[in-house]
Amino acid sequence: MPPRAWLRLAPLGLGSLIVPLDSAVNIAFPAITAHFGLPLPAIQWVIVCYVLTYGSLMLGIGRLGDLLGHRAVFRWGLAVSVVAYLLCAHAPSYGLLLAARVLQGIGAALVLSCGPALATLTFPEAMRSRALGAYLLVIALGGALGPSLGGALVHAFGWEAVFWFRAPIAAAALLMLAGQPAAPRPERRGSFDLAGAALLALAVGTALLAVNQARRLAAGEWQAAALVAAALAALGGFLRRSRRAANPIMDLSLFGRGDFALVNAANALVNFAGFAVLLVVPFFLVRVAALPAWLAGLVLAAGPLGAVLASPLGGWALARLAAPLPVAVAGLALAAGGLALIALWDAATGMPLLVLSLFAQGGGMGLFQVTCAEMISAAMRREDRGVAGSLAMLTRTLGVVCAASLLSLLFDAVEAAALAVPGAEPQAAFLAAFRATFAAAAAVPALLLAPFLLRALRR
Repeated sequence: MPPRAWLRLAPLGLGSLIVPLDSAVNIAFPAITAHFGLPLPAIQWVIVCYVLTYGSLMLGIGRLGDLLGHRAVFRWGLAVSVVAYLLCAHAPSYGLLLAARVLQGIGAALVLSCGPALATLTFPEAMRSRALGAYLLVIALGGALGPSLGGALVHAFGWEAVFWFRAPIAAAALLMLAGQPAAPRPERRGSFDLAGAALLALAVGTALLAVNQARRLAAGEWQAAALVAAALAALGGFLRRSRRAANPIMDLSLFGRGDFALVNAANALVNFAGFAVLLVVPFFLVRVAALPAWLAGLVLAAGPLGAVLASPLGGWALARLAAPLPVAVAGLALAAGGLALIALWDAATGMPLLVLSLFAQGGGMGLFQVTCAEMISAAMRREDRGVAGSLAMLTRTLGVVCAASLLSLLFDAVEAAALAVPGAEPQAAFLAAFRATFAAAAAVPALLLAPFLLRALRR
């Protein structure tokens, strides 16, 4: 494939970049709380409103893209995102900021649900894995650049900049797409199952919110239990609807075939384990390693850098191997090894080991995520590519949201138990919780190695 052909991915990559660049928003939390006079816990809703919206809508919108055309849906996502970024940056109150974040979540769902489909459909099927590798490279790159860009923008222009700086990026991608020849409309294969999409959105949204409120659920508060019940009821309704509908959101029988169920569950679990890095490592680098903030940021970037390098490498390997499972095994092994090395850190750990551990973990994540996207796409029909890409993104989101709540619970419980010992020192208690969290995280990809390795050896 000549290099010029890859330029067709440029507007897609630029447009998709706006979603992972949302990691810049986290850096603006202190400025946002100060501007609106918020208590610290209230800032979580900036993330919750956004993630719940795009997480609950992605799969249904992916199906809509399969019916109406992925490029049209992607362009609508860019247009909605431009408006949402400007509304976020100019929100006069915290309530309106949250409303604008919901709109931003809709734009992200429109972009993410059809981005992988467009990446794979731009090239022949033989190039599918390499196209997915290139697309996931952009996602990893955005996640790596977000925090550093966010810090510089907040310092120079204030918290509003973490929103408005993405508006011209989305607009530029929209203009670039307008200059390309229109893609042929897919043959219409039935109507859109609106009832099924609504039930699925309700199931995913209430489940994510229930996980977010896990602390209250552990305390026995009925509101969190009601969310769990609502999620289960909506999921049951979606399953019944999918069995009866002539054109369901997705063919659920796929989960009974081969490795499809395993790879989707593994994608959620691997992202669950990997999120421990973003959740806890920044505190270690500042509190235990005593690194200045700028150096801690550079060290933390070793993980996303590993993913950036591994994603196209994984796509290249998948295009040359007869089966994807060896690449998945390599990714799981690297991720487990990196997380296990992180669990061994202490105040005396040198900079080379810090960087190597994070780089290995990030590289393993990159390899596995490309393999996961490839296996899901290969298992589904070409005309269902929007649902395939959305499913890979949805399971990834489920893992991250669960980790944010459940790993925090584990860390807090171990730290509290360590501090309860007479004469306990805060740093020793922190390290005990840190090691327990990463030992648990490393166990997840390590345990997943067995089923993937067995399947790889049988083929």
